[in-house]
Amino acid sequence: MSRSPVRVATLTLSDTRTLDDDEGGELLGALLTSAGFSVTSHAVLREEPELLRAAVEQIVSAGSADAIITTGGTGIAPRDRTLEALAPLFEKTLDGFGEAFRRLSWDAIGPRAILSRAAAGVVRGVVVIALPGSPKAVELAVTQVIGPVLAHAVALASGEGGHHHRRAQDREQRG
Repeated sequence: MSRSPVRVATLTLSDTRTLDDDEGGELLGALLTSAGFSVTSHAVLREEPELLRAAVEQIVSAGSADAIITTGGTGIAPRDRTLEALAPLFEKTLDGFGEAFRRLSWDAIGPRAILSRAAAGVVRGVVVIALPGSPKAVELAVTQVIGPVLAHAVALASGEGGHHHRRAQDREQRG
């Protein structure tokens, strides 16, 4: 039985980009599609935490995506507030994502990698990943971290992954 591709909604966070010049968002969509994922929607939002939280809540509530990937707003500049917007929504954090991304970034750009606050978590069974806005960072994240693990992460977050998880759920349902 073949599974349908993981459905991903993408969001670019920028005060200056539009759909017409959103290089990072366009690259993100192309890389995800090449990796076998289905990009269900894309939007460009101003870097306002309430806009991001509302967009994530809408996508999660609609059940229109298995994962949400954002690009932009993960640095330390005053307007970079993606993590401040997402952190209160995370029911679980995926600390290993940020650690792996920064480790790989260190090889590519050196010590500046520590300035990235790339992160991931789970919001009501939906995997949410926050990437930097740099196209090089997007490419690194999708090809080396997200591509290899997203389907498995989505299966686990939704309760469908791993035989030991299914056995525990079966026991709970039986009694």
